Amino acid sequence: MSEENEAVVDIASCASCGVSEEVDDVTLKECDDCDLVRYCSDDCEQNHISQHAGACKKRAAELHDELLFKQPESSHLGDCPICCLPVHLDLNKATMMVCCSKLVCDGCDHANQKREAVGKLERKCPFCRKPIPSTKDRADKMIMKRIEANDPVAMRQWGREQYDNGDYSSAFEYYTKAAGLGDTEAHYWLSLLYQNGHGVEKEMRKVIHHWEEAAIGGHPRARHNLGWHEGNIGRYERAVKHYIIAAALGQDESITTLMEKFKEGFVQKDELAAALRAHKAAVDATKSPQREAAEAYWISSSPKGTLD
Repeated sequence: MSEENEAVVDIASCASCGVSEEVDDVTLKECDDCDLVRYCSDDCEQNHISQHAGACKKRAAELHDELLFKQPESSHLGDCPICCLPVHLDLNKATMMVCCSKLVCDGCDHANQKREAVGKLERKCPFCRKPIPSTKDRADKMIMKRIEANDPVAMRQWGREQYDNGDYSSAFEYYTKAAGLGDTEAHYWLSLLYQNGHGVEKEMRKVIHHWEEAAIGGHPRARHNLGWHEGNIGRYERAVKHYIIAAALGQDESITTLMEKFKEGFVQKDELAAALRAHKAAVDATKSPQREAAEAYWISSSPKGTLD
């Protein structure tokens, strides 16, 4: 029997006892780690594990890599909820609203402030229109209200505040909750805690795990770090793949690294050219006249004519 036919039989019947979903009126479930076989019960899965372990491990690694090296449609920051353009990777060009946890680009925020100034209106969130808190205490209460509503972004923001205050244990708690609810940035911050031993024991295995989770979610810095790690252990092909994906999300450092690796012979000319085009397209997608006007305003209003 061919391997292809064996795979079909495995999927159609229990890999351990052979009962069929169609003939024996049972419901089969896939192996917990791969898609090669199915079982009718936990007992059958345990009985078959010794025969299946090798193939399972190999297929699980393949499935993981398929997910890991898939190009995300956008960065983890997503689009501004008002203008619907991708948020710039430089977070100095966007503002997190504590009232609704929305990341609003400076272009939309500045346009809203101009509208309010002309109309002599109360300062409000450009997205949800709630009044902007005038004190830190009021802002904290808004964040806590969002946390009570199970908002992972608010949890992560509060975790960051605890981190900045040196309370790494609380930061770890909030980051873990946010990551469990699917917040990509929280995974990245967890990687930093494990990397630096802040509130937890240093553990590179967990650093890499959270880098991978963040990278799958579209986090360019985590992706770049994976490239650095793979290069350090001599897996240059995987490193280049990571850099190319990060560059296509608009990350400048990965493009710089790809240029260096091209000179060293690890990157092909057509790969670099494609990465440069993808990087430019990602950066251009974040631009708009409204955002340029906001940047010009902040430059002109800075005492030194800079954004420092």
